[in-house]
Amino acid sequence: MNSEKALVLFSGGQDSTTCLFWAKKYFGKVFTVGFDYGQRHCSEIQAARNIAEKANVPFQILKIDLLSQITVNALTSNRIEMENEKPDKRPPNTLVEGRNMLFLTYAAIIAKTQGIRNLVTGVGQADYSGYPDCRNDFILSLNKTLNLSMDFDYTIHTPLMWKNKAEIWQIAAELGIFDLVSNETVTCYNGIKGTGCGNCPACYLRNRGLEQFLENKLNLKK
Repeated sequence: MNSEKALVLFSGGQDSTTCLFWAKKYFGKVFTVGFDYGQRHCSEIQAARNIAEKANVPFQILKIDLLSQITVNALTSNRIEMENEKPDKRPPNTLVEGRNMLFLTYAAIIAKTQGIRNLVTGVGQADYSGYPDCRNDFILSLNKTLNLSMDFDYTIHTPLMWKNKAEIWQIAAELGIFDLVSNETVTCYNGIKGTGCGNCPACYLRNRGLEQFLENKLNLKK
């Protein structure tokens, strides 16, 4: 562990919770920030608040619901039916345009005011969902842009960038938070804690990864 501070972009889901405890392992002081962007449900915000309390880290929420006014997607509108399969020639309708760019930009502004140079986010492209703002190229580009725009030497950490969901479950187990991630996080697009609704794309990836992790674990015991 080093003595530096880190700010974790924290949604209360599987990936960001794993990143939170990864950050606690590697940084001396950890802060978290979540975003109320007009999403369909508030259960993930409550989950984030509860998990941050258990992790004994500061947590703040930024309200940026302008996103829900200028984008059309299934995560901010109850009038749009969520697609359960990824389309071939376009991102799924659960893509919130510009979300990660805005989240990281706001987080960087907060971080600079507190002298925090390390930003941690749970984006990844191994189990790729078709979201362009989860790609490594985007993160590298934005990192350079933030450094130039604010004349501050940030490092955006993406510990899950090349990990599939089974590997992310493995990391959670190694960090000692398997039960916490299993029971307390909200990954489901319908806002259901734990195993979720079982039908949305987020639940499919999470639960398929869990099955693979448990199968791998069983095979190692044989």
